[in-house]
Amino acid sequence: MKTILCFGDSLTWGTDAATGGRHAYADRWPTALRSALGPEVEVVAEGLGGRTTAYDDYLADCDRNGARLLPTLLHSHGPLDLVIIMLGTNDMKPMIHGSAIGARQGMKRLVGLIRFHDWGRDATPPQILLVAPPPLCETDNPVFAAMYRGSVAESRLLASVYRDLADELGCSFFDAGTVAETTPLDGTHLDAANTRALGQALAPRVRALLGL
Repeated sequence: MKTILCFGDSLTWGTDAATGGRHAYADRWPTALRSALGPEVEVVAEGLGGRTTAYDDYLADCDRNGARLLPTLLHSHGPLDLVIIMLGTNDMKPMIHGSAIGARQGMKRLVGLIRFHDWGRDATPPQILLVAPPPLCETDNPVFAAMYRGSVAESRLLASVYRDLADELGCSFFDAGTVAETTPLDGTHLDAANTRALGQALAPRVRALLGL
């Protein structure tokens, strides 16, 4: 049995922009990935709305700093064969950081936490797959438009800086923007079809990484 941890934000949790609620279980990308891989793979979905790579959100009702939470999750779900990280969208908020290079540095911090985690005497660090989230798009939603003001162009840089980071650190990389796009309902989240498409598109890459 192989175990995969999907570490992400509301895109991983499955926020539905149309309702403000959550996509059906079958429509979330970790579920689509699990279905494509089959019963011999456990896929653990750890998505939290508002989660950043490594930055504090002092307005949040819970801890959204990915770097602070990741070590505990590694320990509680380990041993792991693969960690998939898809974060950076919330880093684009001007009040958080607002730049792709800031998200890149946060992702680098997360990779270090995985590589140097105390996995135990007989365990080895898992493989790491960095996923660049789909870029933001323009929206008429007044709250989200204000929250991400000026961030659409910056979000389009995430794929290139994450790809370079993956090459630098010896991680795998996938650009979610090649198979999914954000909805103009809020400019940030994925509809059900795009969420499922992401999970299905990740499956061949994961099979190759895990030798399935």
